[in-house]
Amino acid sequence: MAFSVVLQKAFLLALLSLRAYQNEVFDEPIQLVPEVQNVSTSSKPQQVNLQWTVPNLAHHQELKMMLQIEISRIKTSNVIQVVNYTTTVKWNQVMHWNWKPDIPLECVKYFLRIRGMVDDDKFLLQSSWSNWSSWQEAHIPVSLEPNTVLVFPEDPLVEEGSNITICSVYGRNQHNVSCYLQEKPIPGEQLDSHVSIFNLNNVVFFRDTGTNFFCNSIDTKLEDGIVLFVSKVLEEPKNFSCETQDFKTLNCIWEPGVDTALAWKQQPPQNYTLFESFSGRRKLCNKSSCDWQITDDSQEIYNFTLIAKNYLRTRSVSVSFHLTHRVYLKAPHNVSLEIINTTKAHMTWKVHSRGNDYTLLCQIELLCEKEVIHEHNVSVHMSGDYLFNDLDPDTEYKASVRCADATHFWKWSNWAEKTFSTPEAAPSEALDVWRIVRSKNGSRIVTLFWKPLSKSRANGKILFYNIVAENQDKPAKSKHCSIPAPASDTQLTLDQSSYKLHITANNSVGMSPETILVLSRESGNQEVVEKRINGTKDGFLISWEPRSRDVISYIVDWCAHSQNQLCDLQWKNLGPNTTSTIISSDAFKPGVRYNFRIFEIPVQGPVYLVEKQTGYTQELAPLESPEVLTSNLTSHSFTLSWQGYASQFQAGFIQGYRVYLKSKEMHCHSGWDKVLLSDNSVCCNYDIKDPKQKIFTVENLRPESDYEFSVRSYTSVGENQNATFMMVTTPDEHSHMLLKTMLPMSLCVLLIMVVCYWKSQWVKETCYPDIPNPSKSSILSPIKYMQNPHLTIMNVKDCIPDVLEVINKAEGTKTLYTGAGKLHAENVTKLPPVPTEKDSCGPVPCIFFENFTYDQLAFDSDSHGHVPGPLKDILCQLGPLTPPKNLLNVLGNSNMKSLTGSPTEETSLIYVSQLASPTCGDKDSLTTNLPRPVHCSEYKMQMAVPPSLASPALSKNSDLSSMILLGKGEP
Repeated sequence: MAFSVVLQKAFLLALLSLRAYQNEVFDEPIQLVPEVQNVSTSSKPQQVNLQWTVPNLAHHQELKMMLQIEISRIKTSNVIQVVNYTTTVKWNQVMHWNWKPDIPLECVKYFLRIRGMVDDDKFLLQSSWSNWSSWQEAHIPVSLEPNTVLVFPEDPLVEEGSNITICSVYGRNQHNVSCYLQEKPIPGEQLDSHVSIFNLNNVVFFRDTGTNFFCNSIDTKLEDGIVLFVSKVLEEPKNFSCETQDFKTLNCIWEPGVDTALAWKQQPPQNYTLFESFSGRRKLCNKSSCDWQITDDSQEIYNFTLIAKNYLRTRSVSVSFHLTHRVYLKAPHNVSLEIINTTKAHMTWKVHSRGNDYTLLCQIELLCEKEVIHEHNVSVHMSGDYLFNDLDPDTEYKASVRCADATHFWKWSNWAEKTFSTPEAAPSEALDVWRIVRSKNGSRIVTLFWKPLSKSRANGKILFYNIVAENQDKPAKSKHCSIPAPASDTQLTLDQSSYKLHITANNSVGMSPETILVLSRESGNQEVVEKRINGTKDGFLISWEPRSRDVISYIVDWCAHSQNQLCDLQWKNLGPNTTSTIISSDAFKPGVRYNFRIFEIPVQGPVYLVEKQTGYTQELAPLESPEVLTSNLTSHSFTLSWQGYASQFQAGFIQGYRVYLKSKEMHCHSGWDKVLLSDNSVCCNYDIKDPKQKIFTVENLRPESDYEFSVRSYTSVGENQNATFMMVTTPDEHSHMLLKTMLPMSLCVLLIMVVCYWKSQWVKETCYPDIPNPSKSSILSPIKYMQNPHLTIMNVKDCIPDVLEVINKAEGTKTLYTGAGKLHAENVTKLPPVPTEKDSCGPVPCIFFENFTYDQLAFDSDSHGHVPGPLKDILCQLGPLTPPKNLLNVLGNSNMKSLTGSPTEETSLIYVSQLASPTCGDKDSLTTNLPRPVHCSEYKMQMAVPPSLASPALSKNSDLSSMILLGKGEP
């Protein structure tokens, strides 16, 4: 007891002592003055680091202090910023504070000082600010030459949308300095005589290689610059989630957003770190996903924080979840399908499950032609199955299944798929059949059309179509044919009997139900009046009046109206109580005429044609203009006709024709209207309102006048605009009389000219025959002799003329001029002797040429001599052939006389015929082998000369082929 009392008193004494000490320490306000230890700077990045301590702090004491830092620029009195912040200080601890200047440290000087105030709950009295520390200078010195221009900071890195200040420092000799951002001038602010600053606000991303900023001096052309790197803003990761498939690994994924990487390693791509708070684990991840291994099976709840970071910013996002609530199952496996029959199939599969106690929900889909036709959900544990019913035969399907956690649904697994096909079955529907019946040569041409069965009704590939034509009158004459698929029509030739047609479609399994058509003796092509209907863009409204009440159905068929009889026939089956329907088709086009027929299918009796209708979905102006012919042209009228114009094949119903007429007078007669055409020309117009009228006579015209005309058809929409004008000229009023007179006269003149031409040819051939050209001779040509030495020239003495006429005139000798030579004629005393019988080689047949055109004077003279002799009695004497030089000797003999003598007598020679006959003589005198004697039937050249011939120079190369010289003293 005593001990406890003593212990109590000791405790109270210690408590009082502690309370007294506290009153001594904490009840009095204290001032702690921070002491600056160091101020350091860095150029890249631009930053000032302030280090300070609290020297008066008690040993092992911790206090919460509020600090105030004052920053000045250029001079201490120019305070630009005051920063307050709170921190906990400890005894003998060096504190750090970083600050980023707005103007680069190379351009201006900064000054900093600090003071503090205790802000701790342990102090009962409010503390006051301590004294300021001394000013500390922060600056990066730069060596600056007089002719230098420098730009700071060096290659800065900023975020898009932020502000930055760039400065230019230049020497004392630089005055006119301008700065540019990508060639764009930037206005600046002068801080002092050698420093200018440039404020760039809300900078934008230009490219990952940076933006050029440079300054130059206009005076010295010096230049310096930096590369401004602008980074995209780092975005917060989106859609961050984690899930597991096997309870061994968590897969976390997210959308990273824009990439903030820059070129030249100025800033790498942002990095991502995954941090789990309960376990304290951290993992560096790739750009958009991260795998986290589950190491502790007892941990069920996870709290992840995803941190994205680059040089300028840090972003983070968190997610917390229970492990069993984020299960993403693997796709089902071992999927199989069993085909039961053409309409049923059974599917089974297995799932990845943790056991029979773990319930899964599976979704089943059945697809046909990429469309979902069936969907169902089932609950399973380890495996599942499902039965598909009501399937179509010969159809390909795709069955798909996926599963998810039934208790805590997170998401579906991937699909597991299986494709299968059902077997074929017999076609389940009868064919839709129609026909066209035409009569030809006493028979009926029946064209059958049918629509192919749809895939769901064909139940397999259609192989062929069976057609049985059953003759109702003569069953023995029934016909059967098989048409291979994919044909959709065929043609039958039948007689006039009644027939029942059976048509079926067949595949590999069986045939379709029959389609029966009845053809009676009446073909159903009754003559009915065709009605015009107006269609719309949606189609045609077809209506009709029923003919009788006992009707099985109605059939409406239609076809495009064209000049070609073949068309794409379409039809539609309608019920017995239907009297109208709308026919629509994507094939309907504006400006195309369509013909419709409505048939009635009675219970008994033949098919009956109820109505014919025709129309357009949209009428257009005619596409073609009539081809107009003119006839009956007179001085006051002419007739136009366009009978060949196919009005029923135009782009609308032709309502009439307009005749346009142009003339110089532009006077429109009665019934004509003056109109203005689209080309602003004025003409007269006559409207023909009857579309069947295709002949028109234009009257009241002026004689000898030019008219232009054009005929244009028109519909309810308008007329054809492509027609051109044609020219016609009216004749004179009396031109027809002149024509009747001139035509017979022209025929007579033509006949006379033909007769005269014929007579002139006869006269010429009779009186003036053509003279053979001697220059074309090949026998007596010295040129050929020069080319071939084996050839020779015949001597003049070797040829005997048939008839030689010499005319002597007593007046004297007449001088003739030929070419450049001079000819002198003398009296001819005798003729050359005629060869004797013994000198000849035998009779040689000759051809007689008689031509009196050589000397017209001799032909006209009264005194002439004629040496007669029958051709058959004249013989050619064969003698030695003389070379060309002998001829030249003859030309140079004494018979050549000067032309200076007075002419006393004129002698003319008429050469009648020349016989080219080589002579027979001494064979030894031949220098070459002589050719065999030939007939003198080749007449090559004729020449007539006077008895005396003078030639100044005649060489062996002369072009004279042969010459006949007859004169005085010639033997």
